[in-house]
Amino acid sequence: MNAAVLKASDWHTRASALKYETRHFIDGRFVDSVKKGRFTVTNPATGQPLCEVSAGTAADVDLAVAAGKRAFYARTWSRMAPRDRMDVLARMSRLIEQHAERFALLDTLCMGKPINDMLTIDVPSAVKNFAYFAELIDKVDGQVTATAPDAFHYILREPLGVVGCIVPWNYPLLMAAWKIAPALAAGNSVVLKPAEQSPLSAMLLAELFVEAGGPAGVLNVVNGLGEEAGAPLALHMDVAKIAFTGSTEIGKQMLIYAGQSNMKRVALECGGKTPQIFLADLPDLDTAVTYAINGIYGNMGEVCNAGSRLLIDKPIAKAFIERFIEKGRSAYRAGDPLDPTTNLGPLVTASHRKRVLGYIDRGKSEGAKLEFGGSAPELPGAYVNPALFTGVNNRMTIAQEEIFGPVAAAIEVNGLAEALKIANDSIYGLAASVWTRDLTTAHKTVRDLEAGVIWVNCFDHGDMTQPFGGYKQSGQGRDKCMESLLSYTQTKSAWIHLG
Repeated sequence: MNAAVLKASDWHTRASALKYETRHFIDGRFVDSVKKGRFTVTNPATGQPLCEVSAGTAADVDLAVAAGKRAFYARTWSRMAPRDRMDVLARMSRLIEQHAERFALLDTLCMGKPINDMLTIDVPSAVKNFAYFAELIDKVDGQVTATAPDAFHYILREPLGVVGCIVPWNYPLLMAAWKIAPALAAGNSVVLKPAEQSPLSAMLLAELFVEAGGPAGVLNVVNGLGEEAGAPLALHMDVAKIAFTGSTEIGKQMLIYAGQSNMKRVALECGGKTPQIFLADLPDLDTAVTYAINGIYGNMGEVCNAGSRLLIDKPIAKAFIERFIEKGRSAYRAGDPLDPTTNLGPLVTASHRKRVLGYIDRGKSEGAKLEFGGSAPELPGAYVNPALFTGVNNRMTIAQEEIFGPVAAAIEVNGLAEALKIANDSIYGLAASVWTRDLTTAHKTVRDLEAGVIWVNCFDHGDMTQPFGGYKQSGQGRDKCMESLLSYTQTKSAWIHLG
């Protein structure tokens, strides 16, 4: 659906008529919290409460995990014929597409994402995600090995059991799809804990799974705060794996929880400080600048792989920065996220805006030059105008720490060797890009960059075959791709003596 077909007033009318499901989804039905607690979800574009949602605790997690475990051992999903499981996830994909408007409104109202982004990026990507993993289900092979003639040895791939998925608020629908689709495709049961800032689309996903033919108890959703619902899920003795996207700090805690409980598997995607390297021989300056702008200001900069560090070769630095200022200062304008012409919504909460503005103040105090932006516009929500700093060195806080907002740091470099040294001088290693005409330079840069995802002469391109995940403290494990599906399985070796 094209958001531009409707006006802002049309979207506001639809939003005012929207009904919110605010309970947990456990064992195929919506239920209130055991302790009857609630928490408030706030619309960051207005600062006003949106709804009250059931606040999960360990008691609700126990119920959800027990439902998932029962469903797993009932074998109605874990041993469903692959083609039948494919049909369910394929129908799920189509149902997401059919409910595109509702998903778009839910995530826009919860976290401020522009409605046009939801309808052109998030929802179509979630649709493709479920379709892709549906198609992979009967492509998972075992193996027969070469053995002595008196033996027959084969290796099976089997689902893990109950998988806990903890997802962030910056892409509520899409990050949930990235986690639960491969876990379900592999035959697991799932307990999903969405971010407390953006829980509403998760309940619709669970409802549609059952509508698509998924058995009750296979996909469950527990809402709640991280320490009250997320921690009990990660510590649960009947959860075989935790798949987590979020901060590095909490990702480390997930590893601790795994060790404190049952040594469950842990997959982490924990953010980054992505360098975009622009060499003097780049193919086209205007194209590179446009990608640089979109790479840091898209989705309000609330992107794990946001291209926040611009490493610019000195021979082109002056022209590059001038063009970035010329185009970048007006490329993203804060506005009503329900207006299809808006491309910059609010940050997710007022407290997060305060954090981002604090980094901007820190950049100025440490000697970087603020070329434009960095202020809070006169709007009621949690908005921050996109900012560009120049004169940055890699020791500055704004070059080292993940800001998770629309703040670009331009660092001038003397050629590729220095660019690589600075690019790799980070605790993170999620993504990177390089712009060059030279094929040899491109391949050497890909080889030497310490990052899990690398783009050459583009940024943020890819499809479902592309593994997404990082090096170092950006985490471990991969989303999308066949590797992701296999990570939700375990191998069993059978050795048969033939006599």
